[in-house]
Amino acid sequence: MSNFNQVILMGNLTRDPKLSYTSTATAVVDFGLAVNRKWTKQDGSQGEEVLFIECQVFDKRAEVISKYFEKGNPIFVQGRLKLENWEKAGEKHSQIRLIVQNFEFIGGRQAESQ
Repeated sequence: MSNFNQVILMGNLTRDPKLSYTSTATAVVDFGLAVNRKWTKQDGSQGEEVLFIECQVFDKRAEVISKYFEKGNPIFVQGRLKLENWEKAGEKHSQIRLIVQNFEFIGGRQAESQ
């Protein structure tokens, strides 16, 4: 049986993208993404939940996101999920991260401050 790991999300950056480079000069950007879900409950009140997910982008896409995006900007991302495991102070941790393979700008260009 084949497997399929593909995710599409639209949300807002929770912090400015952080650009770094690997030892082989590959650009890497990390940023947080908040995805909101709103619905109407059976009693008519509004429900809301927010999903926070860590994202990572490589190469030219990383440089573009670093240059044109900042905290609060909306973005449409497509990629794959990656499970990361690590140990810190003897305690095991894990986190699911979205490896962004494609992205789209959402909305128009923001007005620049004068």
